[in-house]
Amino acid sequence: MPLPELIEILPLDQPVHAEITVPGSKSITNRALILAALAEGETVLRGALWSEDTQVMVECLQALGFMIGVEPDPAEPGNRTLTVYGRGGVIPSGGPAHAPLTLHVGNAGTAARFLAAFLCLGRGCYRLEGVPRMHERPQAGLFDALRQLGYQVDSPNQRLPAVIHGAGPKPAACRVSIAESSQFASALLLGASVGQWRVEVTGENAEESPYVAMTTRLIQVFPKAGGQFQIEPDASSGSYFWGAAWLAARASAGSHPSRIRVRHWPATGWQVDEQFPKFFPPGGQNPPGQISRQTDLGDSIMTGIVLAPWAGQPLQFTDLGRLRLQECERVQALRTELERCGARVVEEGDTLRVWPGLLHGAEIETYNDHRMAMCFGMLGLALPGLRIRNPACVKKTFPGFFQKLAAPPPVGLGARILDGRDRRPLTPADLQAE
Repeated sequence: MPLPELIEILPLDQPVHAEITVPGSKSITNRALILAALAEGETVLRGALWSEDTQVMVECLQALGFMIGVEPDPAEPGNRTLTVYGRGGVIPSGGPAHAPLTLHVGNAGTAARFLAAFLCLGRGCYRLEGVPRMHERPQAGLFDALRQLGYQVDSPNQRLPAVIHGAGPKPAACRVSIAESSQFASALLLGASVGQWRVEVTGENAEESPYVAMTTRLIQVFPKAGGQFQIEPDASSGSYFWGAAWLAARASAGSHPSRIRVRHWPATGWQVDEQFPKFFPPGGQNPPGQISRQTDLGDSIMTGIVLAPWAGQPLQFTDLGRLRLQECERVQALRTELERCGARVVEEGDTLRVWPGLLHGAEIETYNDHRMAMCFGMLGLALPGLRIRNPACVKKTFPGFFQKLAAPPPVGLGARILDGRDRRPLTPADLQAE
């Protein structure tokens, strides 16, 4: 039975001792799928995230003709073991110009960007399309870089849908800016060795962009002749449970405290959101007064913004421009929904300033954005009367998120979740996003 259109999360009413597992990193999984397809022979990806975004990537590769085996992961229901049979850099051919091979990427930015560069290494024509929101998201920087390399990309408005004319490897150089999205650079870097491309990365924070750094490190260690590769847990997804720990500590003020941890927390430095517990410690200490998305946190800065009314001082979140270009206009969405709960929030440029204060329950619009649903779902653990619209949008990266909230400790937080219309208690089977 699918998740209801509206759910209500009841606040935790007793201390919780839990060690939560979260699914694999979306960013690493989709990069690893591209590298495995380019590798020689059989590559086994363990701990791979199995969600809408990664299923889109698998389905696109399968539609191209790549064989990919999918097996359950006994350690985490949200993961799969994926066996990819690479072709040593050979990409199956597309269609003729009048009938290109069509690949649908949904609203998966990584799939849209990574596949655009990947398909240039094939022969023939490929059409990339997605949902309407994906057709609004920027692609111009990547398309321009591919044209610099000598490839033809047909797009009347520099966005999807677009037709990629594959022409195989072409020794050439390009310059790409990451001012709008670091995924542009990552897409080019993933195919650079096979394509014989020289890629110069420019733009905002070009040398330090954590997602470009992740791509570079992954390329260095990935088994290019086949083998095994372990994908670490998704730090952005883990931030909601560290956030729950921080909230519980603030509420308990030291008496009968909860103990909530995320198992196998990554320590490689690959994911910028690995730093989240340092900014919002599980002991409930105050975060620093200013947090930047450019230098401190990635998508988990959204988690911090939603937690901010519980801090002991005003918090300022800066360099949020890229959040405006993702699954929804996230800066405006965060401000709107926090204000709906009674928070004092000021938006100035690409900065949000949030003041501490008492909040009240509300019906939260998620804008079909998985991170909005999970941020405010976490908030419901401490705030009575919080209801979430369209909770099933978490399927994009974490289909079992609400099951984790409701599962009994120590594998979950033991929260009670109701149907938001008739207040019927929901079972674990009701809480899987499909």
